[in-house]
Amino acid sequence: MTSISLETSQRVSPLNSPAGADVMKRTSIYQQRYRCNTSRGFTLIELLVVISIISLLMAILVPVIGKARSASKRTVCQSNLKQIDLAMRVYIQNNDETYPCAEDPISITPFYWLWMGRGFCKYIKPYIGSHIDANNPSVLLCPEDKVAPTNWESTSYSYSMAFYHSPAQIDDMNSIADTYSFPVDSVPQRMTSVAHPAKKIIIGEWLSNHLRLDDTDSGWWCWEGRRNFLFADGHVSFIKAEDILKANCGYPNPNLTKGGIKGIDWQAEN
Repeated sequence: MTSISLETSQRVSPLNSPAGADVMKRTSIYQQRYRCNTSRGFTLIELLVVISIISLLMAILVPVIGKARSASKRTVCQSNLKQIDLAMRVYIQNNDETYPCAEDPISITPFYWLWMGRGFCKYIKPYIGSHIDANNPSVLLCPEDKVAPTNWESTSYSYSMAFYHSPAQIDDMNSIADTYSFPVDSVPQRMTSVAHPAKKIIIGEWLSNHLRLDDTDSGWWCWEGRRNFLFADGHVSFIKAEDILKANCGYPNPNLTKGGIKGIDWQAEN
């Protein structure tokens, strides 16, 4: 009985035979190949599809992000003008309802004209903060202005001459050269003299910082670009140069508004 059992056991266990070993070897090779196939990486076509999708997303998102960043800086610029307005109003209250009477030129010997209306700064700096200068301009510098830090003591905003010259003086000026070459005595203007506060610009960006014109930007002496402007009533608007009314010099120049402080620079659309 024992010999029969052993013989039967050997017969039902073919793995102990050479043929069985060969089967096991082939099975092992198949399993290894299967593991390699299931752990393979991306094919070239799959990689190209992924890259195409990423490129498409970048093409969509980059302009959106750029516009959002630009809009954010424009909002900061508008906030700067709002804070300048608050400082201006405190100054006016402390000075008999009179606007800052800037002086141009600020020096005769040597002759020095504080170009593009920066003469208002010294009057309102005490109401903005301490130690305000070219290295610490605070709200006087637009975050998008790349020119002012090197050219204009980090001052991005210009103050209309109509607020420190009489309407008669302004109407006698018919050239942009009158705003920087021929000295005219400053005449203080009172707050009550503004006939159209919501339509008369008092301070604004000199350059089109948020819609760049490169070398063609001549400030308030050109019909291109778009700028943030502060009006006498305290509101701020982002306005195209072509929408500003023509001044005495023939340009959209709030310095030489027809009628001076009593005139109109911009008529808002209803």
